[in-house]
Amino acid sequence: MAGRSFVVVGGTSGLGLAVARALAAEHRVAVLGDVATEVAAVRGELGCDGGVCDVASYAEVRDSFGWFAERYGTIHGVADCASVWAGGDLLDLAPERIRRAVEVNVLGTTYVCREALRQFHRQGFGNLVYVGAMAVVKARPGIPVYRATKSYGASLVESLAEAQHSNRVKVMQLHPGPMPTRLQERVGAEFLDTVYAMPDQVAPEVVRLLQLSPDHVYVSGEVVLRADGRW
Repeated sequence: MAGRSFVVVGGTSGLGLAVARALAAEHRVAVLGDVATEVAAVRGELGCDGGVCDVASYAEVRDSFGWFAERYGTIHGVADCASVWAGGDLLDLAPERIRRAVEVNVLGTTYVCREALRQFHRQGFGNLVYVGAMAVVKARPGIPVYRATKSYGASLVESLAEAQHSNRVKVMQLHPGPMPTRLQERVGAEFLDTVYAMPDQVAPEVVRLLQLSPDHVYVSGEVVLRADGRW
């Protein structure tokens, strides 16, 4: 399994960074983030590749995947960890915040899935892991827009998994609960459960899914893993 190539979207902080760290010791890793200084910092820390990409822009997602595919030849797995928080009562949310959540959590997820699957179909295999949220499973007050946008991602991934007709191209998802991350800092302590998992505790499960072999069957679309600290 050594020497494989992986792309971690949203790999500059939180769970995405933990996944990139776990992979970088043995594999070629490329991280995508929307802040140039953060991408540069992760590249320096991990010795990996990276690129600045706003996933809300299809052209940027397409060009980033094209560059990595040309550099690596094969992309064995893609972890989609990019997410924008939009907490608060709908009446209190600024339209700009609502729009950005939809751009990243809905359009961005769609664009990443599209380009990942395009590459996997070219090469005949590959693993796509979408990082959702426990909010999809359990409604909570104060997060209607965030939950709705993450529910879109879960629905998309379920449909895409069914559409592949082959376990050689695997589409999977994992739904973490609240974790002490930069996103959680923006959320506020009231949304952090008393029992929770740390990013480096959830990352190994994402890495395990990314590294499943093409011949590993009964995985794509069959298993939705939930990690909320209660395992």
